[in-house]
Amino acid sequence: MHHTAGLRRSAAALVAATAATALMAGCGPAEDGAAGTPPAPPAASVPAKPTPPGSSSTGGGGGTAPTPSASAPGGGAAKPCTIDGVKVSDAQQAQVRPPGTGTGAAVLSVTNTSKHPCTLTGFPTVAGAGNGSPDKNLPLSVTHGGKASPVPLAPGGRAWTKLTFVNVQGEADGYCVSGATPAGFPTLVIGVPGAGAHQIAMDDGVFALCDNKVTVTAFSAAKPS
Repeated sequence: MHHTAGLRRSAAALVAATAATALMAGCGPAEDGAAGTPPAPPAASVPAKPTPPGSSSTGGGGGTAPTPSASAPGGGAAKPCTIDGVKVSDAQQAQVRPPGTGTGAAVLSVTNTSKHPCTLTGFPTVAGAGNGSPDKNLPLSVTHGGKASPVPLAPGGRAWTKLTFVNVQGEADGYCVSGATPAGFPTLVIGVPGAGAHQIAMDDGVFALCDNKVTVTAFSAAKPS
């Protein structure tokens, strides 16, 4: 009987030990988690990468703004020059001129005398002032040389033209190759496109030419030779 009771106590102790072991095994992971590595923090938000210069964001806010185009200074082209805003200089012998004893070729300029920019375009008209009087003009047959383009003139700016005549040959009064009688004009009347007629003289002598013909260049910002 005592032997049987001892076996019962041993069996009961074994069952209790087994249950305790199972309980400890079930609680082990929770205890390790509580005393070991802490739980991972929530995932942090990743900052957006900066948008490269010159590109736009896909979200529609934050792209580089387009560079505005520069506007033309002065608000556009200057107005045409007018008769009360220009002055025509007296003519001077050109360096390059046909051979002979007459005028050959002369250069002259138109100056913007106003306080505002203006534009000059085209060719001059030319007439001989009979007896020095513009009321007795003798229009010359004009041939255009070159192509006309607008010449912008700031206040004080100048545009140039060159007049080339059928030159007088020989000495004294000379002669014309064509057989015509040479003509002499103390002054010429120069017509400036849009800016009226202006009477000018030579800075030295008179205008001597043949056949009442002249070739003119378009007004230009560069002085002809």
